Amino acid sequence: MATVLSVSGSPSATSRTGRLLRHLDQRLTAQGHDVIPLDVRTLPAEALLGADVRHPAIARAAELVARADGVVIGTPIYKASYSGVLKALLDLLPQYALTGKTVLPLATGGSTAHVLAIDYALRPVLNSMGAAHIVQGWFTLDKDITVREDGSLTIAPATAEALGEVVDRFSAALGRTPVLAAAS
Repeated sequence: MATVLSVSGSPSATSRTGRLLRHLDQRLTAQGHDVIPLDVRTLPAEALLGADVRHPAIARAAELVARADGVVIGTPIYKASYSGVLKALLDLLPQYALTGKTVLPLATGGSTAHVLAIDYALRPVLNSMGAAHIVQGWFTLDKDITVREDGSLTIAPATAEALGEVVDRFSAALGRTPVLAAAS
């Protein structure tokens, strides 16, 4: 099956966004995909903010993107946009780093007022980076994600069902990614 890079753009170690992504990674793995998690917050801040594309951690992240057939990008929404750490990483990747890739944008936030941030803030950037296919994304309210004391995750039933369908459509789309013709 496909190699999927699952990118958490949350700056928090206890992020609902990150936990939700790792939960969805399990579904993709069960479907036969090779899933590689990447938490942007673990990349060196000095390299991210200093635009040090030669830093080994940044070069490795770019290599993981290049290797992936599909990319899941998850972010909390802050002030009607995706996170700054995610923006910093996207800025350091090559201009067309997503060429030929299927991309699933996911977001979490405290209010439905942010639901359009995926389409108006994140999707244009992913498009500009050459994504072959950006599947329908999904916004999850923070209140629909509960992290229990033992670290396990509970997702509200309707949200869990919708997320399952979104991930399944992404998984199916990975098999249908168009092959770009080589320039003659």
